[in-house]
Amino acid sequence: MTVTYVIDGSRIRNLDDFWDVVGQEIGADGYFGRNLDAFADCLRGGYGTPEDGDYAIEWRDHEVSRRNLGYPETVRQLELRLTRCHPTNREHVSAELDAARAGKGPTVFDWLVRIIEEEHPDGLRLA
Repeated sequence: MTVTYVIDGSRIRNLDDFWDVVGQEIGADGYFGRNLDAFADCLRGGYGTPEDGDYAIEWRDHEVSRRNLGYPETVRQLELRLTRCHPTNREHVSAELDAARAGKGPTVFDWLVRIIEEEHPDGLRLA
């Protein structure tokens, strides 16, 4: 029996809100981690999602999330990443940050959708 997890996009104003909403809906006991790698791990099964992969994600009001997780939030996240990344990765993160400031490249919303599509192909419904 397929489990459907509903992400309420109207509750997402930034990436921290996304972690809260997804943690409540998908995470084991409301938590799965608060970073992109933990999110990918959760979607692989066994830590919130079924081991057999029999689930779907319905992202309601995704357009609200798309706007709120757009370039301003992407800039904010990349600025934070730049302060924490390994020195050998700073040039790459700086280039991503410059692109986001110019309104180019993937946004936080795009990062999240890509992870869902990579970890659970055909399991995302945008509503």
